Amino acid sequence: MAKEPQTPLEDELARQEQEAEVTEQSAEERLVEGELEGLIDDDGALEGSVGSPEADVLAAQVEELEQSLAEAKDQALRAAAEAQNVRRRAEQEAEKARKFALEKFVKELLPVVDSLEKALESMQEDASDVHREGVSMTLKMQLDVLNKFGVESIEPHGEPFDPQVHEAMAMVPNPELDPNTVMDVMQKGYLLNGRLVRPAMVVVSQKVN
Repeated sequence: MAKEPQTPLEDELARQEQEAEVTEQSAEERLVEGELEGLIDDDGALEGSVGSPEADVLAAQVEELEQSLAEAKDQALRAAAEAQNVRRRAEQEAEKARKFALEKFVKELLPVVDSLEKALESMQEDASDVHREGVSMTLKMQLDVLNKFGVESIEPHGEPFDPQVHEAMAMVPNPELDPNTVMDVMQKGYLLNGRLVRPAMVVVSQKVN
């Protein structure tokens, strides 16, 4: 069916409707642009709020709390280390007391050992075997008990003189030995768990002039 031709009035109405649609579309576009600009302005306001005094105060408080926490952790670590050192020192002192509690007793007992050794050395051939064996067994039992509790003798015959554990009673020229060599032991020394209880009394060789 053929389209009927429009009258001039109808053409004018169509033209006005088209212009109205274009105007409405332009208004909508401007409205959208305005909203976007408003959002951009809102973001700017938010960015400005970050540097506000309230935010600065909060940041300072957070930094102060973090510093206080770090100091508290450091103090806790120091206290734990100090407590560990105190415990270690207490354990060492207790161990030392346990090892050397018998030091005074050992010193009092050593003259008895010396007497038994001298008695055994001074026995003549005419002494009975029973007598000699009794003294020897008594001396051995005495030394075994001392060894059980960490006591050991110092017999440095032929060794270099050591002032830490030896006490020189005399110096005698001897061409057959190097100078400062222990050539005779007058009295044995003793250690208690490695600590000197009594130095060995010795005669030391001297260079011949």
